[in-house]
Amino acid sequence: MEIRPYRPEDLAACRELWRELTQHHRDIYDDQSIGGADPGAHFDEYLAHPKFVGAWVAEAAGAIVGLTGLLGSGAEAEIEPVVVSAAHRARGIGRRLIERMLAEARARGAQSVSIRPVARNALAIRRFHEAGFRILGHIEMFQKLDPSADPGWKPGLDLHGHAFRY
Repeated sequence: MEIRPYRPEDLAACRELWRELTQHHRDIYDDQSIGGADPGAHFDEYLAHPKFVGAWVAEAAGAIVGLTGLLGSGAEAEIEPVVVSAAHRARGIGRRLIERMLAEARARGAQSVSIRPVARNALAIRRFHEAGFRILGHIEMFQKLDPSADPGWKPGLDLHGHAFRY
């Protein structure tokens, strides 16, 4: 397995990984509308992000099985996304992708690196914590203006003595 910079010929495979990541989010939030009709096309938007530094892929036996990228400039960088195809998970590929991004961020002079998993992605949160992400920086909070549109937020998170749903 090799981790290498993204190349234009990787576009279709990376769109498929982006689609797979979006489907995972759809499933954990029980909301099939996440990502719209063509979630893989959002990879193209990602490549055009104003803070896009670069993307890297994990390639095994000639197939693209993982994708990660780096956003940011100067002292702050963000790893976004980290996705490994379902058929290749639990083999250390995600950890290697993260390690590569940390090395890239260091080489570019970043002083800190952030990563932003969705709140319900408990497995990703566990894996990122294991990879050394143990400092909370920002928390994004929501208030539903139409309670009837509540997608079934789960109770069970406490922060600073306050109960939250996720």
